[in-house]
Amino acid sequence: MGSFQNWSGVKNLLCLRLDSLGDVLMTTPAIHALRQGLPEAKITLLTSPGGQEAVKSNRDLDEILVYQAPWVKWPNLKENSQREIEMVWEIKRRGFDAAIIFTTFSQSSLPAAMFCYLAGVPKRLGYCHENPYLLLTDWVYDKEPKNFILHETQRQLNLVSSVGFETKEVSLVFDIPKESRLSASQKLNQLKLDQKKVICLIHPGCSEPVRTYPWEKYVQVADGLIKNLGWQVVFVSGEKETGLVRKIQTRMKKRSYSLAGRLSLGELAYVMGRADIYLGNNTGPTHLAAAVKTPTVVLYGMTNPQHTPWGVSGRTLIYDIPSCKWCQRGNCFLNHPAVPQAVTPEEVIRAAEELNYWVKTTKTL
Repeated sequence: MGSFQNWSGVKNLLCLRLDSLGDVLMTTPAIHALRQGLPEAKITLLTSPGGQEAVKSNRDLDEILVYQAPWVKWPNLKENSQREIEMVWEIKRRGFDAAIIFTTFSQSSLPAAMFCYLAGVPKRLGYCHENPYLLLTDWVYDKEPKNFILHETQRQLNLVSSVGFETKEVSLVFDIPKESRLSASQKLNQLKLDQKKVICLIHPGCSEPVRTYPWEKYVQVADGLIKNLGWQVVFVSGEKETGLVRKIQTRMKKRSYSLAGRLSLGELAYVMGRADIYLGNNTGPTHLAAAVKTPTVVLYGMTNPQHTPWGVSGRTLIYDIPSCKWCQRGNCFLNHPAVPQAVTPEEVIRAAEELNYWVKTTKTL
């Protein structure tokens, strides 16, 4: 790890977080620390299209650049080196005087560091498992996962702390636009829910099969929450998952509600904030629920250990298949069953009931 430069005089800072929604949300406390330490600086985030959605209204950022990096998983991305050449020139044109590269421990910071090096950014900070030599001017030797594993949010807070930026405000940051509050409130009111009963929001979708709880079990969970606890169940999802929600609802014995495919991300955040309990897989919307402080039950397929909900009351139902633990693959090449299948619907219902009771009890103390 090289000696660190003085970052207090940075005026034009580039942050790079090239992953999707949840990863970017888990980086927002670190970005907040940068804003507090550099109140006059211009802070720009280079991120993916999905990551952009997480920070569109983030007050700590001055600008967002969108880019799909070829070293990050994008199923439909085609080879086109001209795209990378143009991005290097774009970074150079903007005259950044410093860059911070945020990565998980399973990613290398060096491709992004090469971008910034070629673009002539003078200060370049990131984690690295090996000596990056000239690619990073400031670097933190990455001890994960060999020595320990940190939560993803703490990892990024530690990175910016290494060059002097810290904050006591470490909650995930998601600012809900005023227009989203108004439109989401109207859509929620159309459901005519009983405000005296518990509202449980269920997001059953996930992009990776190994982290997806089976839809048949979501049927049992939703029916059980309604029948046994007297709760109201509202399903939410993106447009691509509306069919999944319809499949679950048509096989349920009890009446449920749906806003699947009808909400923008800002609207979803508002609806989450109005719910008593959120239930879902280890995926981006779960981190959004944490950002708006909704008590959260997560069905957590243990392909990686560092992405549990941050800073929120919750229950994380983790079940391991020993040969799959921490493999970080979205699809199992050994054809193991999806990890969350080991969690029974009864366990999910019990976790939700216990969490709701605990939250209500602590509020009255």
